[in-house]
Amino acid sequence: RLTYIWCPGTQRVNWLGVEAGKVSVLRPVGVADAAAVITHLCFSPLSDGATVLGKRWKDTAETVIIGGGCVGVSVAYHLAKGGMKDVVLLEKTELTAGSTWHAAGLTTYYHPGINVKKVHYDSIKLYETLEAETGQAVGLHTPGSVRIAATAARVDEMRYQMTRTHWHVTEQYMIGPEKVLELFPLLDINKVLAGLYTPGDGHIDPYSLTMALAAGARMYGAQIYNPAPVTSLSPTADGKWDVQTPHGTIRANRIVNATGFWAREVGKMIGFDHPTIPVHHQYVVTATVPEVKALKKELAVIRDLEASYYLRQERDGLLFGPYEKMEKMKLQDSWVREGVPPGFGKELFESDLDRIMEHVEMAMEMVPVLKKADIINVVSGPITYTPDLLPMVGPHQGVRNYWAAVGFGYGVIHAGGIGKFLSDWIRNGEPPYDLIECDPNRYGRWADVPFMCNNTLLIHRPIKLGYPKEERFAGRPTYRLSGVYELLNDKASMGFHAGWEQPHWFYKPGDDVGYKPSFRRTNWFGPVGRECKLVMEKVGVIDLTPFAKFIVKGKDSQKLLDRLFANNMPKVGLTNISHMLTPAGRVFAEVTITQLTPGEFLLITGSGSEGHDLRWIEDEAANGGYDVDISNITDDVGVLGIAGPNSRNVLQKLTDEDLSDGGFKFLHCKSIKLLYIDQKNMAAVYQAMMEAGQDQGIDNFGTYAMNSLRLEKGFRGWGAEMNCDTNPLEAGLDYFIKLNKPSDFIGKAALQEIKAKGLRRKLSYITLDTDDIDPEGNETVWYNGKVVGNTTSGAYSYSSQQSLAFAYLPLDLCSVGQKVEVELLGRKYPAMVIQEPLVLTEPTRTRLQKKAKSKA
Repeated sequence: RLTYIWCPGTQRVNWLGVEAGKVSVLRPVGVADAAAVITHLCFSPLSDGATVLGKRWKDTAETVIIGGGCVGVSVAYHLAKGGMKDVVLLEKTELTAGSTWHAAGLTTYYHPGINVKKVHYDSIKLYETLEAETGQAVGLHTPGSVRIAATAARVDEMRYQMTRTHWHVTEQYMIGPEKVLELFPLLDINKVLAGLYTPGDGHIDPYSLTMALAAGARMYGAQIYNPAPVTSLSPTADGKWDVQTPHGTIRANRIVNATGFWAREVGKMIGFDHPTIPVHHQYVVTATVPEVKALKKELAVIRDLEASYYLRQERDGLLFGPYEKMEKMKLQDSWVREGVPPGFGKELFESDLDRIMEHVEMAMEMVPVLKKADIINVVSGPITYTPDLLPMVGPHQGVRNYWAAVGFGYGVIHAGGIGKFLSDWIRNGEPPYDLIECDPNRYGRWADVPFMCNNTLLIHRPIKLGYPKEERFAGRPTYRLSGVYELLNDKASMGFHAGWEQPHWFYKPGDDVGYKPSFRRTNWFGPVGRECKLVMEKVGVIDLTPFAKFIVKGKDSQKLLDRLFANNMPKVGLTNISHMLTPAGRVFAEVTITQLTPGEFLLITGSGSEGHDLRWIEDEAANGGYDVDISNITDDVGVLGIAGPNSRNVLQKLTDEDLSDGGFKFLHCKSIKLLYIDQKNMAAVYQAMMEAGQDQGIDNFGTYAMNSLRLEKGFRGWGAEMNCDTNPLEAGLDYFIKLNKPSDFIGKAALQEIKAKGLRRKLSYITLDTDDIDPEGNETVWYNGKVVGNTTSGAYSYSSQQSLAFAYLPLDLCSVGQKVEVELLGRKYPAMVIQEPLVLTEPTRTRLQKKAKSKA
C-alpha cells in the first residue's frame, strides 16, 4: 500500500511505502516525474500466498536477470526489445533499491577510456528518446558539462583527451575561461585556466529512468518479479541454471548478475568472490539560491578536478558531490567480510559533513554563492567500486552461461549503454565492440580483499591526473611474483600486469629513477634507448612470466583448435601465430601455439587476455562436445626471453642442444627447459644465463624497450592493432589467415564475405616528425583539416631516431609516401606512411646477408 504526501511550497511529492508494519521513506521526485512513479506503483499491488506477485510464474526463461537497479532493468529492456522471448528479471525487494534510488544521476559523454565512451554515448542517446518510446517521464536535463582546469598539468590532460576524442562521434571542445563563465556564470573565473566542454551532458532522475526502462521491458514482453529474492543458483549438466526463489524455481539458459552491492553474495552462491566493495558517497543539496533562481537557463554541470567535486543545478538550488581524500573516505568493508545486512535496500548511511568540509570550502571559493546557501539535505549512500573503478561486464570464465554486470561506480550513465552491449553480445554470440577493460575475467584470485580495499581507497581519492602509462601501487605486490622478482625489483621500475610485477625499464647509476609520469618524454626515455641498443647489438634478458599459458590436449585437441583458430595448427616441434575470430570475422585473440607432442599444444597469450581467451576456448570445447583437457599453467611456469645477435651464443653454453641458425630455426620449438621453467627454478636459470653471457655483454631489458622493438619490426599487438573492432585483413594479418584450410573455423564465412566486398581502411605504418612527445595509440589522424583515422600504438624508434606508429587510414591514404598529420597534445605533427618494417627480423636479415654474399 502507498501513501502519497504533497509538501506545499516545495513542489515535490514524497511517498511512504508500507509493508508488514515497516515504513521506509522512498526518494522524493519532482512533480513532473510523479505521474510515472504513481502509475507504476499503483499497478504493482502486494499480496500474499500463491498470487503474491500478481502474475503467472514462469518456470523457464532464456535469460534471468538478477537485480532491479537501472543496469539490470536496462539489460531486460534491451533483450526484450531485441526480440528475445522469455526474459525474466528478479528483484529481491523493489526496483531501484540499492544504489540507484539515491544516485545523483549525472550523465556525461566523457570518459578517459576509448571504449567506455561508446557506452556513455549509447546511454545518453537512449535516454533522449526513452520517454517518447515508453510514455514514462525520465527527467533528463542536458545543459552540458565543463571539466575545469586550474593548473597547467590539467590543461595538458585536457589536450591529451581531445587528441583521443576527435575520431569519436561525441562532441567535445576545449574552451577558454570566457566560455566557461558563459556556461556557469557563478564561477570565480580567476581560478580557471581552461575547460573541457561536452554538450549534451547533464543529469537524469534515476528512479524515473529505471521505471521507464521497466515499462519498456514489459512493453516488449519481459517479466519483472518483485519481491523475488534469489536464494540459490544451481548449474545443470547442459549449461543451464536452476534459479531458486521463495516463489519457485526457474530453469534459465543463462543468468545475469546485476545486483549492485549484493554482487558478492550472488557470486558466492556459485563459488566466486567478485572484487567489488561498497563505498560511502555523500552529496549535498542546497535550498533555493537567489542567483540560481534568477538565471535564464540551466547551469552546465561542472567538475572541479583540483578540488575533486561535481556541482550541478537542482531546481533553484545546487547539488554538490565530492570525492574525499584517502584518509577520510569510508569503505563499507564489513559488508565484504560479513555480507550486506538482509534488510538493507532503500536505507542510507549517517552523513558526515566533517569528511567533506575541505571540499566544501574549496567549492565555496570557486562558486562564491555557496557561502550563503542553506543545506537542506545530505545524502550518504553506498556505491560499488572495483579495484580499477571499471565495471565487470560479460560472461565469466569458470562456469557456463553466467554473465556479470556488476561493479558500477557510475551506474546511471553506464546503464543504457551496458544494457545494449550485453544484449547484443548475448543475442549475437559476440561483443558488439571491444570493451576488454571491463571484462570480468581481468581479475583472478590475486584480487583479494586487501588488494581491493587498498586500490579502492587510491582510486576514490581526489580526482588525479590521467597520465599515459599510469601505474597504481596500492595493494602491490600480490602473490603473483615470478621466480626472478626478488632479483630484479630493486633494479627496475615495475609495471602491473594481471596481478604480476614485471619490469618496465631498468636503472643504471646516474639515472633519474622512480615512477615519474608525464604527457611528454620523461625519465625512462634515455634508459629505454639504452636497452634497445643492448638488444639490437648484444643480448638482453626479459622476464615474460606474466604471459598466460594453457595446455590443450586430448583426442579432439587438434579438431578443437582448428575450429577456434584461422591458421593451420603447427606440427610437432613447431610454433606459429594464430588468431581466434568472432562469428562476424573480427579478431577476438592472438595466440602463439606450439605442438609439444602429438595432440598436446601449448598456447601463449597476453597477460591481460588470460581469462578472456581461456573462457572463449572452454566455451567452444563445452558447446561442441570436444574430448579435450584444458589446463591453465600460467602461475606454475616462469618465462625468460632472451634476444639479440649474441643470444644463441649465450644459450649454447647452457645446453648440449644445437642452437645454431640451422639447428634451431625461427618459429621452431626445442624442449631445453631454459625459457619456460618451473617458478622455483627460475632464479637459478636466470643467474646461469647472466653468468654465461658476461663475455657477450648481457643485461636486462623491460617491456618499454620490447614495445619499441616490436613496432620497429612491424609486429602487431592484440588490443591495439587488432581487437573486436577490427578484422584480420584490414589489420594486415593475411599471412596468418588460411581461408583455404579444410576446417570451418569460427568467422571463416564472414571473413570470406568481407574479402569479397573489399576493405575500406587498412593499417598503415607511419613515422612522425615530433619534438618531446611520442604517440602511444588512439591519437587522431588528420588530412586536409579532416579527421581520417586513428593511431593504434606508437613509440620512439631508437634505431631510426624518430617517432613511429601504426594507424588505420582510408584506402586512398595508405600508399607509401602519403603525408598526414597526427594530433598530440593539441598540436598536429607531420607524419608519413612508410614501407614496413623499419627493422627486419633476424631470419630475414640472415637470408638477405647470405644472398648478398652469394652475389659477391
